[in-house]
Amino acid sequence: MSQAFTKSMARNVFYGGSVFFFLLLVVLTFDTMQTLPKRDNRQNLTETVAHGKRLWEENNCIGCHTLLGEGAYFAPELGNAYTRLGGKGGIIGFIKSRPEAGIPGRRSMPQFNFSDEELNAVAEFLKYVSEINTNDWPPNVQG
Repeated sequence: MSQAFTKSMARNVFYGGSVFFFLLLVVLTFDTMQTLPKRDNRQNLTETVAHGKRLWEENNCIGCHTLLGEGAYFAPELGNAYTRLGGKGGIIGFIKSRPEAGIPGRRSMPQFNFSDEELNAVAEFLKYVSEINTNDWPPNVQG
């Protein structure tokens, strides 16, 4: 009853599996491309948001913070900072606060000395990020 596993059988399993998983990749890619426009908030992408993103990258904010789960874990998640800090005013106030005025026992942000325009751009970027449908990430309000 037992048959020897031949080269021909192995080749058929390999090619059949390769075709199956390639088709699965194509289907999942198509599904993702159809779902992204409903979830990624692209209609609210403005030049101010793009400027805030550039500032985020130039100042290596991801070196301390996470954004939608990606980045370092030294400082809080910022995917929900707009909601957690009470909007643009809370974000701008937190960034402008002096490190020496921090809460004892807690880490403080370095002072970046952003202009008002730059502070507004960073706040707009974080507002944009907070409006992305992330399936309830981060899982808690504290980030």
